Order: sequence, then C-alpha cells, then structure tokens
Amino acid sequence: MEVSGVSDINSTIQNVNGKTFGKEDFMKILLKQLNYQDPLNPMDSTQFTSQLTQFSSLEQLTNLNTTLENVLAFQQSIQNASITDLIGRTVRVEGDATYLNNTADMNYELSKDAASVKISIYDKGGRLVVTKEAGAQQQGSNKFVWDGKDASGNQLPAGDYTFEIKAKDISGAVVNVVTNSFGTVTGVNFENGLSYLVLNDGRNITLSEIKSIR
Repeated sequence: MEVSGVSDINSTIQNVNGKTFGKEDFMKILLKQLNYQDPLNPMDSTQFTSQLTQFSSLEQLTNLNTTLENVLAFQQSIQNASITDLIGRTVRVEGDATYLNNTADMNYELSKDAASVKISIYDKGGRLVVTKEAGAQQQGSNKFVWDGKDASGNQLPAGDYTFEIKAKDISGAVVNVVTNSFGTVTGVNFENGLSYLVLNDGRNITLSEIKSIR
C-alpha cells in the first residue's frame, strides 16, 4: 500500500475540514506514513530527513513563542506593580483641563516667540467665563496663573475648567500651541492588557501620555 509523502511542514497549519493541524498531528501522519510505506519502495531518505528538519524547526519556534509569552507576562506583572507607586503623585499630560482652587495654572508650549497670547477659559458646562491677554511670550514652556475671577470680577467656585490658547507672532501669523495640564493620580485601572492612570478629575491616561512627574 502506497501512502503519499508529507512533503511540507506547511500542511500542519492548514485547515482541513474545519480542523487546524498542529505539530502532534504532523507527527502522527509521519508515523502512519512509515508504518504503511511499501518495503520494496521505501520513502526517499532525503525527503524524510527534510520533513524531520522542518518538524524540528516548528518545535523550536513553538518553544520560542512560549518563552516570549512568559517573558512578556512577567514584564507586564512588574509594570503593573510599579505603576501603583504613582498613586498620589502629580503628573503633567497634554490637555486643556485645569482645576480651580482660588487660582488655577494653565501650562502651554509655544512653537516660537509670540507677540500676543489670548487665553479663553470655560466652565465645566462649556460656557466661556473669561478671556485673558497674557501679552508677549517666549518660545517653549509657559504658564499662566488665573485668579479665578470671571469677566465681571466675581470669584468663581472651585472645580474643573478648560482653557483654549491662541497665539500670534509679530507679523500676525498664528503660532502653534500645545496645552498641558496637571493632575493627581488617584488610582490605576487594568483593561485589555493595558494600564491606565486615573486622575483626580476623572481622566484615564496611559503611561506614554505623561510628560513629567512631580
């Protein structure tokens, strides 16, 4: 009885009648082939050696994948444990949120020197409460301290606010602005293999979003 050779290891990863064949199935097929081969016309030794070599390569790749998965799992567990050390720390992230407690800091970065900087501040409901002129500012990191008063000079209640900054250079051209905000880490969430820091204003941020810690 002649059984056709198993010519390529790629057959072990093909779907046959809805079933995926792996390394154990490949070995069973190979043993069956040896069992039923024609003694007068045995399998070509070169072909047999090639099949065993491919099977060995598959085994090594499988072991390597398992090792990498274990390393990644261990690394993730270390990160999850160390990230909790950030609870209670203040972090700076890109964003336009600020918290008013008598005063509020508004941090931003200018792409170049600006001749004028206008800051619009909004309450939690998105209503414009005041617009401030910060004057000329230099390229790089800048900070504006808001006194917490609205356009009529009334002191506003403590809480969450947002701000928008528009800047122009001496020729009137728009200067690019990146706004930053600070928040205190109050907790950590682990979702879908990712770690998120929970800030005191309710935001969830990733580690990659943090620009500084203080």
